[in-house]
Amino acid sequence: MRILDLNADLGEEVTDDDALLAVVTSANVACGYHAGNPAIMRAVCAEAVRRGVSVGAQVSYADRENFGRVPRDVAFDDLREQVLDQVGVLTAIASSAGTTVRYVKPHGALYHRVLDDEEQAAAVLAGSGDLPVLGMPGASLRLAEAAGRRVLLEGFPDRGYGPDGRLLPRTVRGAVLTDDDEVAARAVELAASVDSVCVHGDSPGAVAHAHAVRRALEAAGWELRGL
Repeated sequence: MRILDLNADLGEEVTDDDALLAVVTSANVACGYHAGNPAIMRAVCAEAVRRGVSVGAQVSYADRENFGRVPRDVAFDDLREQVLDQVGVLTAIASSAGTTVRYVKPHGALYHRVLDDEEQAAAVLAGSGDLPVLGMPGASLRLAEAAGRRVLLEGFPDRGYGPDGRLLPRTVRGAVLTDDDEVAARAVELAASVDSVCVHGDSPGAVAHAHAVRRALEAAGWELRGL
């Protein structure tokens, strides 16, 4: 049986968390720096436990105003402490709900920055202990692997890719895919080359996309299991 994870960004105050938790197998929980708060984190963790969904820390720049989507030049020590704080808060909340934080995944601008910026990538790793790291190929996964940490590759069926294998900027035509059938077909294409498929939780069709993706992956013979 081929095993794959289906993840989504949750706790961001812009989507139906409960509906997504009924479909996905891993939840990237916003830790309060770009979205979310302790009450929302507790609710997501509680429902994740009820549904048997794995919990991961979705860490970001301290930038609620821009939803964490603007690159920041943050010093190593400051970024390490910000990540440490986010992971620590979610760890405590997850523990009180009866689960653990299973991995770390940067959000938004930080996600893309650590693909190339080794200093910021190292800061994220330093602040997140020995958690497995979920992301795309780049500096963060390379440094994590060199340190003996587990690395997990993910693909985005609801986003367009450029010739360099990176996600197209959201301002570019074709960067965001909205058709359920197209998103589902892309998920099946990506599945063999990644450990996890991500459906963006902040898109208007997130829940429908997640259902379509899950149906397509299971029809293609994949067993969906949390990280």
